[in-house]
Amino acid sequence: MSGRIVQISVSPGGVPKTAVPAAAVTSHGVEGDGHRDLEHHGGPDRAVCLFSLEQIQALQAEGHPIVPGALGENVTIEGVDWKDVVPGRRLLLGSEVQLEVTRYTSPCLNIRPAFSHGDYSRVSEKRHPGWSRVYARVLAPGRIAAGDPVRLVPAEPAMPRSAPGSPGRDERGGAWGARG
Repeated sequence: MSGRIVQISVSPGGVPKTAVPAAAVTSHGVEGDGHRDLEHHGGPDRAVCLFSLEQIQALQAEGHPIVPGALGENVTIEGVDWKDVVPGRRLLLGSEVQLEVTRYTSPCLNIRPAFSHGDYSRVSEKRHPGWSRVYARVLAPGRIAAGDPVRLVPAEPAMPRSAPGSPGRDERGGAWGARG
């Protein structure tokens, strides 16, 4: 399934992030983006934060004053089924940047203004599965711009299938070739 980048957002630290037309993406994140709280934001496994325009529009329809960048996401995308954007999934942004989703984000107090009644738990994966933003690591750096295509790409298997008796895991989580 393919979609497109709707908005690239950065800030010197904090939210909301503001739109930029294009940016370089490296293992450190999106060019021009900073973080005030390095314990909870940034780093190689949280280099880029993504969210779906369709999720934002659904939240707006619920009455929340959310807009792209308000939740601290760096890249707002559309046209990709958000239920498929899960840890382990890879995305190709533009023709160069490849990301791997590492985890769901944990919402924090700073995003309260984007929600009616300040209920920022609305984007908590634990409380509302399928509504969380995601963090990703950068597998291949490059430049992206608003309007660039976004494609889901197959992830490399963690361990290739091997012959019986070799180390590995089957679909049930058991060791391949294990007797039992």
